[in-house]
Amino acid sequence: MAQVEKKAGLLRKSSASKKPLKEKVVLMYDMIFAREDPAKNNPRFWEELFLMKVNLEYLEGKLESLDGDELMKIKDNINSLFQHCIQALGEEHQIRVVNALQTLCALFRGVHQKNKSTSGFDIINMLMGFDKAVLRMKDLMESLDTLLCGDGSESLKSLCLKLLLCLVTVTDNISQNTILEYVMINSIFEAILQILSSSSSRRQHGYDTVVLLALLVNYRKYEASFSLSSSVNPYIVKLSIVDDETTLNGKGLVISQALSEYNRQYKDKEEENQGGFFSALTTMVGSMFIADAEEKISVQTNEAILLALYEAVHLNRNFITVLAQSHPEIDLVTTLSAPVPTTPTASLGTAPPSVDVMSSTELPLDPNLQTSNLLIAFLKYSSIVMQDTRDEHRLNSAKLCLIILTCIAEDQYANAFLHDDNMNFRVNLHRMPMRHRKKGADKNIPSRPLVCAVLDLMVEFIVTHMMKEFPMDLYIRCVQVVHKLICYQKKCRVRLHYTWRELWAALINLVKFLMSNETVLLTKYNIFHLALLVINLFNMFITYGDTFLPTPSSYDELYYEIVRMHQVFDNLYCMVLRLSTNGGQCKEAASKVTLALVNIRAIINHFNPKIESYAAVNHISQLSEEQVLEVVRSNYDTLTLKLQDGLDQYERYSEQPKEAAFFKELVSERGLSVHQNAMLRFHLQSLIAKK
Repeated sequence: MAQVEKKAGLLRKSSASKKPLKEKVVLMYDMIFAREDPAKNNPRFWEELFLMKVNLEYLEGKLESLDGDELMKIKDNINSLFQHCIQALGEEHQIRVVNALQTLCALFRGVHQKNKSTSGFDIINMLMGFDKAVLRMKDLMESLDTLLCGDGSESLKSLCLKLLLCLVTVTDNISQNTILEYVMINSIFEAILQILSSSSSRRQHGYDTVVLLALLVNYRKYEASFSLSSSVNPYIVKLSIVDDETTLNGKGLVISQALSEYNRQYKDKEEENQGGFFSALTTMVGSMFIADAEEKISVQTNEAILLALYEAVHLNRNFITVLAQSHPEIDLVTTLSAPVPTTPTASLGTAPPSVDVMSSTELPLDPNLQTSNLLIAFLKYSSIVMQDTRDEHRLNSAKLCLIILTCIAEDQYANAFLHDDNMNFRVNLHRMPMRHRKKGADKNIPSRPLVCAVLDLMVEFIVTHMMKEFPMDLYIRCVQVVHKLICYQKKCRVRLHYTWRELWAALINLVKFLMSNETVLLTKYNIFHLALLVINLFNMFITYGDTFLPTPSSYDELYYEIVRMHQVFDNLYCMVLRLSTNGGQCKEAASKVTLALVNIRAIINHFNPKIESYAAVNHISQLSEEQVLEVVRSNYDTLTLKLQDGLDQYERYSEQPKEAAFFKELVSERGLSVHQNAMLRFHLQSLIAKK
């Protein structure tokens, strides 16, 4: 018997004498792509069409095969198909609704893929007719809003969100997607809030919802006005004023769960990697192969969810309170739930967490479980993605993490709970494997205020990224985060019990690195800007340390470190003095560092002779730390320092214009990823919806 194969809508018999047979739905598509009205000889054509299973591959392929001129010849039929899709969304028969949603998705994708260079207005005309566009899009958005807010199946709501994600991300540049003008006019913001405020809806659709909102917020974000809608993107305005606690907490839970699921997957991969061949190899041969083993862990970052977190933190001050909302630690709780089938994805971190993970935080708190919150999940996530900044994609992901931390470090309320002694957490950050230390996080980390974890993350970054491809921008942001936190401590006289020596040592090593690589770095960067930030951090400790360092001995240790590493500061002074007197474009920047070093040099020049004298009088060739500290404590009275202005001042973060180009590129890049991921799950969801 001849075997029957199915491919792209063809039912093809293996016998060469028989012509390929087409599915009925494909024959109906062909009628639409003919120039005549498909309903001319069959008044029930559209009713029958939406009862048949959509052949997305054929329909999209057919649309993509036609150029703009060819599409315009069948424009009336395409307009009719679009119109009848919208009408079918109001049908009670769920199969019709599902097929209409899929067909709409194919229309948006197919027309855009072939006509990327075509103006948005021409594409609108091809799809729905420009004269009917306002009415058609109003009907479409109202239908989607009704489906999202109604009592229909969760699978159907999921399809609606997938269609919206498809619509939003169908162009490479979201701001060039003219159809989104109608999404601005016919807002679905309230439907988004309703999903986030309901625990059942949030479990099913929370991820797609927060990503959709983040993308909508970025539509023509930096333009003064829109051609059709109001002068400001309405989603930006509405997101900035949301104050409903349930909704904000719901959004925070979705983001926290997505980040925690990523962290868990990474941890599982890391442990699997450690237990394999490379683990045995490094045990036998030594730690020289640790870095190679680490490269086996594939890290596909999730900027879509990071973008959602950034927009929430940046635009809505009420969301700051959500960062510290406690819940059971996700990676411990997820083992309690049975896994559910999920659509396979290509890489780690690009897909939303499965339903079992999304529902895990709805469980009651167990006193035996370590509690967590959104900020902890974010810090752990950051400690993973900031390990590797060798390519531009990962560099941008780390940059976004640091921008979010910058916004948090500037917020007064965020600083209040970061430094709260009554809110202590044990945060195990991921640490980059290095030859001189053991791999993996320290399991014996004590419970401390959250600001300690932020400082740990900054110190870790400073220590681990002094390399040939030096990430200057990230270093500047990192040091600025530390500075802003210390400004808060100085202002509020918060005496944080932290191992400040680790920070000081990291900063001194950074200065050493800048000097050692002066020739190479100066051709690419203004290294004196970073050097000035570092020196002024030391000046903050010198000038105001008595107001925020935990004990007088901490202040003594600061002076000890400066004196002990005086050669680094002496060499820096010689370098900046040379460049500030030789002229050239570095002169002004180098001169600022020269002036900033005045107190550090005064400390060195004051204490070094006294330490040498003490050693000579007591006939000691090499002083111990305690002996040096004794000299320091005994000679504060005769030390003269210069009061430096503006040390506790900083320029507040502003997205526009400095970061506008970065976010435009990020949204364009991530939009494509979101689009591919949405379509990957679209087919499976449609099958579920039809059952």
